[in-house]
Amino acid sequence: MPQNADPQHEGFEEELGAVLRRTGDGFAVDDRRELVAGGLQRGRRRLLRRRLAVTGGALALAAIGIGIGGVYGGSLLSPTGAPERVSVAGAPTGAKPTARATDSAETAPNEPNQGQIPVKRLAAVLQANTPPGTWEIDDLDGKGQSVRGVYDDGRGKAAVSVGLYRAGPTGEAGEDQVTCPSKAHVPFDDCSSERLPNGSRLMVFQGYEYPDKREETKQWRAVLLTKDGFLIDASEYNAPAEKGAAISRENPPFSPAQLKALVTADAWQVFLQRIPALPETKRPPAADRPPGEPSGPAVQSTLLRLLPKGLKVSDKSADSGYGFAVVDDGEGKSLVQINIQPNMGDVAGGLFGSGDVTTLPDGRLVKLTQQPGEKGGSGVVWWTVDTITPDGFRVVVSAFNTGAQHEDATRAEPALTMEQLKTIALSTDWLQLQEPPK
Repeated sequence: MPQNADPQHEGFEEELGAVLRRTGDGFAVDDRRELVAGGLQRGRRRLLRRRLAVTGGALALAAIGIGIGGVYGGSLLSPTGAPERVSVAGAPTGAKPTARATDSAETAPNEPNQGQIPVKRLAAVLQANTPPGTWEIDDLDGKGQSVRGVYDDGRGKAAVSVGLYRAGPTGEAGEDQVTCPSKAHVPFDDCSSERLPNGSRLMVFQGYEYPDKREETKQWRAVLLTKDGFLIDASEYNAPAEKGAAISRENPPFSPAQLKALVTADAWQVFLQRIPALPETKRPPAADRPPGEPSGPAVQSTLLRLLPKGLKVSDKSADSGYGFAVVDDGEGKSLVQINIQPNMGDVAGGLFGSGDVTTLPDGRLVKLTQQPGEKGGSGVVWWTVDTITPDGFRVVVSAFNTGAQHEDATRAEPALTMEQLKTIALSTDWLQLQEPPK
């Protein structure tokens, strides 16, 4: 995907691009614009729910329906569009703000302008639940549902942000936000997920701002999902800005334990009822996929069954219309993934109009591609078999000579041959997974 030259939007485009490319990793086409127009429109909806959970912060939550107005409230951007930063002294460790007499009125659920919380109040909670230091808070006189600024404990400045959001009507609606990702798709140093005694779920993630690590900016993040569906999301960096700033310290300032203490602080609770409710949906999330697209469990079980015998599977996952497995035949790890897309006949000409394409007796088109990887791993090769039926049912299988595309090659070639990939892609088992319209 082309890089976005606008710095203000670069962060979201980078992370969105990473997710969209994951959907298209199995797509071998000569014109990427055709791919976006025809193939990724479905993957965008599905995969934003999951992979942006750990790489996009507040932007990820906005993308899945939290609402741009809430995320980009006064706490992030001043009226002119540029952050206004105010220096304030760090609060003593352990000093926790107490609810004022006006809190009950200010947080009434039916009050107009819900989500417009004074940033100075969010900043007070942030300062009271972090170690002593100095702060430069963005738009301290503004309102919103998040706070961000730069923290300095004398060891180097660090960008820090905390946002309050709704995941959905219940805690289950935001489980993807507190589930550690697979290293096959997201590089990180450590990640833990736990259920707390009060029923909340917590994820603490230690990773990087850029999935391909082209800059060594670290992002450490804690996300708390309450049992009633609220998210408290804190991120910190080892630089004074998320992107485009020189590294100022080896690691972000707060330890995983301190991040946990920050998002679990009781003082946030008084603000949560002010977060706007999400729009009601007319159908359950399970039904929110195109007609004919198989479910994640069906994709995973079928892919594992069709893999050649003798492969050891070290990682696996699936979502609606997508699945992957990291396999090893004793010669090194190899990522195998599959995308399944019904009703793609309208873009078949662009997808199969050139390259090594053959037509089978039953009318199916088969395209074979062998090319270098695109995610930065040294020596990575990407083998793909792309197929489509006359009525537009598309199955794409890819394999790599590494367990993760952003990591260096672990072997000379993928663990599966092109013929084996072709056998998987052309299996009639995929056709049997098509589901009728809801």
